[in-house]
Amino acid sequence: MATAAFDTPKLKSYPVIPLVQVGAMSHLKPFIASAPIQKALGFPEELVEDWQSKAIAKMGELLGKYRSLQVYMDACVHCGACSDKCHYFLGTGDPKNMPVARQDLMRKIYRRYFTFAGKYFPKLVGAVDLTREVLDEWYTYYHQCSECRRCSVFCPYGIDTAEVTMAAREIMASIGMGQKYANEIIGKVHRIGNNLGIPGPALENTLEGLEEDTKAETGLDIKFPLNVKGAEVLLITPSADFFSEPHVESLIGYAKVFHAAGISWTLSSHASEAGNFGMFIGNYEQMRTISLRVREAALELGVKRIVVGECGHAWRVAYSFWNTLIGPFDYLDQRYPVPQHICEFTDDLIQRGALRFDKDANDERIITFHDSCNVARASRMGNMPGGQFVIPRRIITSVANHFYDMAPQTIYENTFCCGGGGGVLTDDLMELRVKGALPRMEALKNVVDENGVNFMATICAICKAQFTKVLPYYGFNMSMVGGVHQLVSKAIRLGDK
Repeated sequence: MATAAFDTPKLKSYPVIPLVQVGAMSHLKPFIASAPIQKALGFPEELVEDWQSKAIAKMGELLGKYRSLQVYMDACVHCGACSDKCHYFLGTGDPKNMPVARQDLMRKIYRRYFTFAGKYFPKLVGAVDLTREVLDEWYTYYHQCSECRRCSVFCPYGIDTAEVTMAAREIMASIGMGQKYANEIIGKVHRIGNNLGIPGPALENTLEGLEEDTKAETGLDIKFPLNVKGAEVLLITPSADFFSEPHVESLIGYAKVFHAAGISWTLSSHASEAGNFGMFIGNYEQMRTISLRVREAALELGVKRIVVGECGHAWRVAYSFWNTLIGPFDYLDQRYPVPQHICEFTDDLIQRGALRFDKDANDERIITFHDSCNVARASRMGNMPGGQFVIPRRIITSVANHFYDMAPQTIYENTFCCGGGGGVLTDDLMELRVKGALPRMEALKNVVDENGVNFMATICAICKAQFTKVLPYYGFNMSMVGGVHQLVSKAIRLGDK
């Protein structure tokens, strides 16, 4: 189905808080998951008859299970600190895309059913009944949040809108109102092992093709091993790395790093996916089921280390959740971080002088770096505070001569989302994705104009996929986005080269 026509926002030389446009995005919502998709995940196949009582019961379950959720419901004082921090509000002007207003869609229901004042004096505290109209509003606006957590950086109480969004999505899925895009992808992982539904034979054939291509480029037998028992490293990477542009260039970079360092590694056809959309729908059972494939593969192959490729939310799940979802990791070599990001892995080799580079090989590129949300605000790298910011930039400046950061208020923990994270990367929501990318596109335009930047590196598969789609809307070439290890691949010296 063709995307409905919409106007792309005009780029400005500095951020401008938009005039409020009530209902500007009320027309946009993703497709609802079909009965087979829902059934495969153990969710109701359609909206259940007694959906209201079950939704309220599910909300009560989550409030009891996660103390933070109730704190977020009670703590907000509507100070407005978050109002202009959301990229979707800045790009659309819809007031319900202000984080505080999006939270209040749930907070009004919480007050009505879980507080004394809301039960007996609802109008006094802004409490409302959970009606079908309210449920539809939930479905619209909780799928206009990429769970990027930028608003949380500025909230004086640390309220995490992403956690509220995740809870709302879990409630909706539990009553038969799941999102097609996210739930379909989760089902592919359960059935096949990766988000893109690439079966084992196709994956093996793809890797063999990459070996041939890399030998033609380098003259060396650089392997892309699959299901090799006894390898030192199990690489868990987003399935887009296997064939999509520009993602595959980073996979080639990983392989060259392993080859140059003489470290044995393998991929697993059982766990060929780093991404975990269970987090996007807020369902920890789905997160755990997907994550267990990694543990099973590591034990089956007898590896000593697990390294995660360039994927933002995959790294957040690995860094923040794996220990409780699939730990302990006592079967791995305790001398290394568990898990370890591919940037940590490569940076360690660089710091020890184990890799050689020809920085001039990247001279046609003037580079900037986009901090991906789930890496920047929900994880860490290395043994230093802020390592998730330092390490990727240190790699870039080790392999290239020309690097410029975007404006300070748009990077590090203040980074703007690409506009396609959190389960929003679907053509159903193209208008939202384009408009949500506006703040990042403005920051990019400034560094392009001031420094001649022609390449934006990032370490997230969703960011790469989102930017290649939306860059042309803003007059940029889609090929100007790529991975950090794409730069590594170009500059690394192998053999006698």
